[in-house]
Amino acid sequence: MENETHYAEAVIDNGTFGTRTIRFETGRLAKQAAGSAVAYLDDDTMVLSATSASKRPKDQLDFFPLTVDVEERQYAAGKIPGSFFRREGRPSEDAVLTCRLIDRPLRPSFKKGLRNEIQIVETIMALNPDHLYDVVAINAASCSTQLAGLPFSGPIGGTRVALIKGQWVAFPTHTELEDAVFDMVVAGRVLEDGDVAIMMVEAEATEKTIQLVKDGAEAPTEEVVAAGLEAAKPFIKALCKAQSDLAAKAAKPTGEFPVFLDYEDDVLEALTAAVKTELAQALTIAGKQEREAELDRVKELAAEKLLPQFEGREKEISGAYRALTKKLVRERIIKDKVRIDGRGITDIRTLAAEVEAIPRVHGSALFERGETQILGVTTLNMLRMEQQLDTLSPVTRKRYMHNYNFPPYSVGETGRVGSPKRREIGHGALAERAIVPVLPSREDFPYAIRQVSEALGSNGSTSMGSVCASTMSLLNAGVPLKAAVAGIAMGLISEEIDGQTHYVALTDILGAEDAFGDMDFKVAGTKQFVTALQLDTKLDGIPASVLAAALKQARDARLHILDVMNEAIDVPDEMSPNAPRIITVKIPVDKIGEVIGPKGKMINQIQEDTGADITIEDDGTIYIGAAQGSQAEAARATINGIANPTMPEVGERYLGTVVKTTTFGAFVSLMPGKDGLLHISQIRKLAGGKRVENVEDVVGVGQKVQVEIAEIDSRGKLSLIPVIEGEEGEDQKDDTDK
Repeated sequence: MENETHYAEAVIDNGTFGTRTIRFETGRLAKQAAGSAVAYLDDDTMVLSATSASKRPKDQLDFFPLTVDVEERQYAAGKIPGSFFRREGRPSEDAVLTCRLIDRPLRPSFKKGLRNEIQIVETIMALNPDHLYDVVAINAASCSTQLAGLPFSGPIGGTRVALIKGQWVAFPTHTELEDAVFDMVVAGRVLEDGDVAIMMVEAEATEKTIQLVKDGAEAPTEEVVAAGLEAAKPFIKALCKAQSDLAAKAAKPTGEFPVFLDYEDDVLEALTAAVKTELAQALTIAGKQEREAELDRVKELAAEKLLPQFEGREKEISGAYRALTKKLVRERIIKDKVRIDGRGITDIRTLAAEVEAIPRVHGSALFERGETQILGVTTLNMLRMEQQLDTLSPVTRKRYMHNYNFPPYSVGETGRVGSPKRREIGHGALAERAIVPVLPSREDFPYAIRQVSEALGSNGSTSMGSVCASTMSLLNAGVPLKAAVAGIAMGLISEEIDGQTHYVALTDILGAEDAFGDMDFKVAGTKQFVTALQLDTKLDGIPASVLAAALKQARDARLHILDVMNEAIDVPDEMSPNAPRIITVKIPVDKIGEVIGPKGKMINQIQEDTGADITIEDDGTIYIGAAQGSQAEAARATINGIANPTMPEVGERYLGTVVKTTTFGAFVSLMPGKDGLLHISQIRKLAGGKRVENVEDVVGVGQKVQVEIAEIDSRGKLSLIPVIEGEEGEDQKDDTDK
């Protein structure tokens, strides 16, 4: 019987996008784990999840010791690891983010007070390169935990839904996501009444969202995002049913696990009688440091009063103190609509925004919201400085890199500094996803971009502060963003009064409100739509009307923050003189070898002579970067001399032919395949300096005109000026022969 293999499956119907089959299996692999399950996606992607529990509790801890690990195996995609040792090393960013996606909905589903160490290990064993494994891993983790005989209120279902061509598609492929306007990972569980309680959301717009919206697709507004959450519920229900079916056949009976509650009722009653008045008064102090100092004093007073009565139960006094604090904070918000720092429920703390906060760097900005202070710093470089990725994802390089740092002094504490922790990686990834939809394309802005967010002070949502600081810093660096992005953190408090549940949404939550609330969600976006959203809730479901109202409240706050940011900077600045200058030149593919030369001799010589860095793409696009524009121009001239010997240069004159007229000028053909723009402001010179209302009144298609190249921009486009007889320096003979 022990070797019997059990199966269950969920079939997801995506209509015109076909079906997805998620199959769960147990009894064949990892039999010594407390619970093990394999989840397959279309029998092509395979994730093994094993859940284990320690035999004895760690009762000295005041938190639940749950650990989630994701092991990416390169053999899953038919790869050998690219490291020196040719084996997997530390987890990739994708693996760390998947750990967080699993931990967030599973952690609150375990019985409160559990202190046995629980470890969930996900091994990615096979992966179709077009599949995303993260949501498969969420379901596998829930399934193995459900089978392990632990006090766990699962199952948890997780799905990715993407808005593609007007339809919400579950478990979309990488190929399908290329046409997506919005992409969400949603996890939840089924309630007794059959509804689905959303527990976790991680959502983002895509790189193509703005272009798709321009082409007629529906923008991901707050209403559309709320509709996506509803669309995910039937898929979650199907996944939970399959896991429940498997658990009915193979789950172990729930074992006896000791529970260590934070406190007993008698301690809470005594504490309330002893310090409730002083504690309530302390919670009205607006300043964070002053409030925390007074709270520490009241806590010491409570210990002094209660220790003789509850000797040996010091930890319970601390737990009860936290519970009373939470109760008082929530009561004041629900009844009086007043928060810890005295604000109303929709009030935003004082905002401050400035750019050029530090010298020499390519771009910088400082954003402050109350006691939260974020410094954003932008660095630009050649595209060859893109991050190279050796992961299971088909994406092999990343042009925009967002790093987030949270030093201990940001909350007035001491602690370890160094390599980023999972929280820092997660916050950086959230801010990155918020910014990516508004970045210019590689062709329009051929730079690798590194954005660093330094959390210098923290009291509520440094990740959303990072989005605001990063937008301003990027603009300060001269990055032509398609739109400005701001973010805000929201909270939700609920309370049952006279049999009815009352909800209060809070704008711009403090750290304490995050800890004491029922839900926190972070929303980032432009004035038009949402670019990123992260939601976690402790409730058994949020009414759609409440969520919609909270999203609208978040939008109002976001628009206000955008106005403050726009006062500091609303258009891209000139690039810093310290930033490299990058220009682009296109050469025939068959000329790439000539530019490189034997063993790289030619390209190395050009770089040495000019001081420029040169990157050559397979399609013949060459990116030339240098500290000074003159160095880049010298390299371009040399490359054109090799690969495009007929390419025009600034100052050369041609007898061209007008091939097209527009309201802003005329396009003149200089040679086959090479046109330049004679702007209307220059055409005035041909009309004796008179104002030109209509370009055709001065020049017409087919007309010959003598011109000089005034400028060649970074994309190779030519700006022309007319050559007027009698002007100083006229020397047309050689040019007219061309």
